[in-house]
Amino acid sequence: MTRPVPLLLLLAGLLFFFALGGHELQGSTEARVAGIATAMHLDNDWVVPRLFREPFLEKPPLSLWLDAGAIRLFGATTWAVRLASAFAGLFSVMLLYGMLRTFGRPKTLAFSAALILATMASYWGNVRGVGEDALLSLGVTTALLAFYQAMRPERQGPATGAWAMFTVGMVIATLSKGVLGLAMPGIVIFVYLASTSLMDKRLRIGDWLRPALFTLLALVPLLIWLGFLFQRGGLQAVGEVLWTNSVGRFSGSFVEAGHYEPFYYYIAKLPEAFLPWNILVYLGLWHFRKSLVRNRYRLFFCVWLVAQFTLLTLASSKRTVYLMALTPAAAVLAAEYARVLLYWLKDHKPALYQSHKIVIGGVFAVIIACYLSAAFWFAPKADVRESFVPVIRQIQALQAEGKEVALFQPNERIDGASMFYLQAYLPILQTEPELRSYLAAKPGNVALLDHTNELTAPITIVKQMSISRQPYYFITQ
Repeated sequence: MTRPVPLLLLLAGLLFFFALGGHELQGSTEARVAGIATAMHLDNDWVVPRLFREPFLEKPPLSLWLDAGAIRLFGATTWAVRLASAFAGLFSVMLLYGMLRTFGRPKTLAFSAALILATMASYWGNVRGVGEDALLSLGVTTALLAFYQAMRPERQGPATGAWAMFTVGMVIATLSKGVLGLAMPGIVIFVYLASTSLMDKRLRIGDWLRPALFTLLALVPLLIWLGFLFQRGGLQAVGEVLWTNSVGRFSGSFVEAGHYEPFYYYIAKLPEAFLPWNILVYLGLWHFRKSLVRNRYRLFFCVWLVAQFTLLTLASSKRTVYLMALTPAAAVLAAEYARVLLYWLKDHKPALYQSHKIVIGGVFAVIIACYLSAAFWFAPKADVRESFVPVIRQIQALQAEGKEVALFQPNERIDGASMFYLQAYLPILQTEPELRSYLAAKPGNVALLDHTNELTAPITIVKQMSISRQPYYFITQ
């Protein structure tokens, strides 16, 4: 392998960008985030994200800024709003390779770890979708790799560049997910420093102060945005970002946030968390357990995986996508254990070892071909049941006939999708009297809703459609 960087860039670029705009918005997250970014672009309001024309303050707006900027540059296309996630994935893969080489790991191992990361099913799927989780993963990865570079004993020369890189990573993480973007790298740093202090039987205050000080520096951009938000929405808006949607989600006190699962949720997800490399990850974690005291490199990546997994398990709000920040550590452990297996083959099965490059290359080729086929064929086919376009086209057809269409008690999915595809606001009705008044105001007025069982008076259903088993009804008086 003489030119690993161009080859890795080519493969990761294919995996993350091939047919990126080949299918429509699918799922609740894509529709919601694309709609909020569209509203930000149309309103030219870069401070307060909005959904249902109301402030949407679940998290800081870095991903929304990038998505809205892409819409402004390239138009409202699915390709444009997925660019930020795809680039975040590409940067993470290339960064992992570069930092492993900086840590003194062989080219082949660094290349394998980076390609394993790019071909983890959950990682691949998330970096090809609209959302902030790929950016969070990039920020956490950047911060933690830079932290280890600054702290590792073998490092030569000043650590100024590493701490600058750490600060950039923390900026990305906190502007993507707020308090969670602070906690995900923070828990790893705390456990790693506590572990090394116990092993060395020595407490180095400077080792604790440096990451703390540079983290404070990294919070400046977040604080600037919060300052503008305070001017617009007061202390309540700031509290909604930092307390309600962060601490409240972790503790379970914010009931409206949803995603509440039992404590064993992520344990049950382990068989699929790092597919198709699960077995290498878990065997590597077990195999290296006895060498962690002697090998700080392995200790760091094991702590990265276990500490973040424990933090997420303790949180009340759980989603599989939250495991994305663990995947770089999992990729390193998988590659390191694969290297152990290869050395065993070399010593005990030399005949098999002679063809290992062909076998490994073939495995990666098959996996990459499967992903590219899924992007080109299967993702567009899912539009039949997952896409919001048929409902939007029905709205456009009614509008072309001169009819007005309003949304009655819309969910986040249909409100976001309508905003993205129509590039305009539809009227929103929240109560049944508002609905009755709207339908009676002008002959031909139509309302779109996803439930009819709570209406007290008869209505006429003009058309019924379904998206991902969720029915939608076009109704008149």
